[in-house]
Amino acid sequence: MRVNARLDAESRRQLEYLVEATQSGVSDVLKASLAHYYSAVRANRPPRLTRLCAFIGKQGSGRSDVSVRAKELVTDSIAAKTSGQRAERVRGAK
Repeated sequence: MRVNARLDAESRRQLEYLVEATQSGVSDVLKASLAHYYSAVRANRPPRLTRLCAFIGKQGSGRSDVSVRAKELVTDSIAAKTSGQRAERVRGAK
């Protein structure tokens, strides 16, 4: 992918410094910078399942184990959908 970006004076100075200090090309410095930023953002963001679990068990489903087994039930449900078959644990749970 080709990327065009407008940099302010400070960003340009920082990029030029990194290119010189690492003896790398602009593309390599930008790729490394993007990878570093991506890792930092991912490390500070909770997994989607964790966010979903905050809502599980809020309404009466008639099942007494949903809040305790929420992660397991969601994981089994997703596995069943992606494999085209229902997981045995999902069928037997009540």
